[in-house]
Amino acid sequence: MIEASNSLSIKATMPEEQIHSGETQLHPLGNNGRVTVYPKTEEEIANVLKYANDAGEKITIMAGGTKRGYGGLTETADILLSLANYKGIVEHTVGDMTVTVKAGTPFKELSAYLAEHNQKISLDPVWPENATIGGIIAANDSGPKRLGYGSARDVVIGLRMVYPDGKIIRAGGRTVKNVAGYDMNKLFIGSMGTLGVISEVTLKLRPLAKYESLILLTFPETNPEPVRSFAISLLDSTLEPVALELLNPSLSKQLTGKDGYTLAISFEDVASSVHYQEEYIKKNKPAQTELTILQQQEAQSFWERFYKIGPNGAETAADNETAAALKIGAVNLDVLKVIQESNMLKDSHNLAVEAHGGLGHGLCQVNLKGASDNVVSAIQQLRNSVVQLGGYAVVRHLPFELRQKVDVWGDKPSHFFLMQGIKTKIDPNGVLNEKRFVGGI
Repeated sequence: MIEASNSLSIKATMPEEQIHSGETQLHPLGNNGRVTVYPKTEEEIANVLKYANDAGEKITIMAGGTKRGYGGLTETADILLSLANYKGIVEHTVGDMTVTVKAGTPFKELSAYLAEHNQKISLDPVWPENATIGGIIAANDSGPKRLGYGSARDVVIGLRMVYPDGKIIRAGGRTVKNVAGYDMNKLFIGSMGTLGVISEVTLKLRPLAKYESLILLTFPETNPEPVRSFAISLLDSTLEPVALELLNPSLSKQLTGKDGYTLAISFEDVASSVHYQEEYIKKNKPAQTELTILQQQEAQSFWERFYKIGPNGAETAADNETAAALKIGAVNLDVLKVIQESNMLKDSHNLAVEAHGGLGHGLCQVNLKGASDNVVSAIQQLRNSVVQLGGYAVVRHLPFELRQKVDVWGDKPSHFFLMQGIKTKIDPNGVLNEKRFVGGI
């Protein structure tokens, strides 16, 4: 009865064929909706939000669905707002190297279009076929190449947002030299859709690299000290890797066939510069390490496989094992301790563990798979060890049932009262992504 009531009430917001009654079976990751709507215009998005705000109903936002298991303590909201049909290029200024796109545009689809113009977005999210621009920005997603690329906050120069009351606002602009006033973009990037629905994103671009290579340096010992010494020397050198990612043995074996801690060192530049940096690594690599160099297509193929190693919220697990993914932030070289601690969970908790972390930026991802009780225990143990290092651990993927037991965001930050105040000001009725963010915001 609720579904029918809602679908009738919401009919005025968009054509009836874009409104579907609730899913026949609840998704195990939660964040469902009794009614799912598929707006195709910004006006339709605004109409849905205004309707929900006036009617006192709750909205969950989704597009590609890769982050469906990322936060959220509400199994089923009144409305699931899907941006899957709200996609496309709004404006591409090739000379200024900027592009404006609708939020539901898949990352890989946009990347393929930009490649035709010898340009790219300097972000490397997981599951690029499914992940959309809006979702990437809302979650502040980034990958190993954050070392050379920066984060979403470095790439976004403008946003169009639809507030919970249906008002449309703009932050930033469509030109790179846009510095007047406060940079309001940063308020919305990483806010998990709790402050507004991103409708359009303007990004600055960079040229496609003339040449690309990937050096895989495998260390034979479990002692991380040789890795630490080499990483320090590389970071202190004049080399400019776009990625310096440490893979644990399980992940290394899956991606490279080598069973040992492996450094993935990525270079992007003109061919002469890339080859010069390769020679530096060859001459300075530690004794007894095994070195492999992947050029161009082979390097790109490696990263394509790499971005598909973790759980994907857009897919339903085919087995009965529980999958989880954690994002961990630590001081750069403490990544070694995080990866080592993660690796020990394999035996202590009888889990499959795939872990990697950036020795230049301090961000790690740990993927766990096994019995649900073991996964929960491992998350708690890993978080405790990371907090002792002065870092943090956020659970980026976990089934809805287990999110009731595990605080996916960890302790509230000292500035939580500011975040809560902003949420209350912008969304006083708690319409958008209720209990999806830090502290139940």
